[in-house]
Amino acid sequence: MNFTSVRIITDDVDRLVEFYEKVMGVSAERPAPVFAELVMPSCTLAIGHSQTTQLFGADSAVAANNRTVIIEFRVDDVEAEYVRLKAFVDNWVQEPTTMPWGNRSMLFRDPDGNLLNLFEPVTEDAIKRLSGRH
Repeated sequence: MNFTSVRIITDDVDRLVEFYEKVMGVSAERPAPVFAELVMPSCTLAIGHSQTTQLFGADSAVAANNRTVIIEFRVDDVEAEYVRLKAFVDNWVQEPTTMPWGNRSMLFRDPDGNLLNLFEPVTEDAIKRLSGRH
């Protein structure tokens, strides 16, 4: 089994695609107006319009209603990413901070309120623990 993607459901696909293209630095693939994929070597972030959830069953997912999942991206330099993202991120939860498990992390919300964590392992233990992972 391979973990391939995470999908965010939204009422405004274009707005979220534009935001994540800036954050991730990749262009989205748009196989349909109601669906997009931002493909990275390690995983894909999919964005689907709330209309698509009807294909899965009524009320299977609700747009802009997530407060339990954190979407995480490992980066080479959290401080540099913080400077880059400050230009367009409006909702900061935590500025770069070294966490007890050895990652330097910053957290912010996308336009729908989904929580993102960009992190960099900085302690010897964290670097060792995450070596070989994407």
